[in-house]
Amino acid sequence: MTDTLTRNRIETLAPTDHISLEPPTADKRGYIEFLLDLLVGAGRVEDRETALQALLAREEETTTGVGMGIGIPHAQTDAVTEPSVAVTRSDDGVDFGAMDDEPARLLFMILVPESGADDHLAILSTLSRALMHDEVRQNLYDAETPDDVQAVLKEAVA
Repeated sequence: MTDTLTRNRIETLAPTDHISLEPPTADKRGYIEFLLDLLVGAGRVEDRETALQALLAREEETTTGVGMGIGIPHAQTDAVTEPSVAVTRSDDGVDFGAMDDEPARLLFMILVPESGADDHLAILSTLSRALMHDEVRQNLYDAETPDDVQAVLKEAVA
C-alpha cells in the first residue's frame, strides 16, 4: 500500500457491502459488533471472536472516539484476511468516549492483519485527515446509499 489511501484503494478496502446506512440502535459494543458483522458477512474475517476480542482490547487501551462525531474502532489481528474498512452512521449518536464528549454519528471500523502495521497507520491517518473536514462529514451524513458513501470517501482521499 502507498503512504496514503487512494481512490482505487477505497473500493478494495470499503466495497459497498461493507457500508450500511441502516445500523441498529445500540451501545458502543453493539456498533462494534454490527460493523464487524459487515466484514464477517463479506468474507473478510475468518475468526469473528478473535477479531472482536482484538477490537475490544483496543477499546480498553484508549478511546477510539476521535471527536467531531467520529468513532474509528480499529485493530490488527490475523482473524482478518486483508485490510478492511466498514462504515455506518448513527442518527442518535453513540458514546465512543471522545475527548470533546460528542457522540459518534459516523463510525468506521478498520481491521488489518497482524503484519499490516504500515497499512493500519496509513488507513487510520488518511481517513482521520479526510474526516476533519466539515464538508466531508456533512456529505457522509447526507449520503443516501452505500455507493454515495463510497463516492464521498473516494473524493475525500483524492
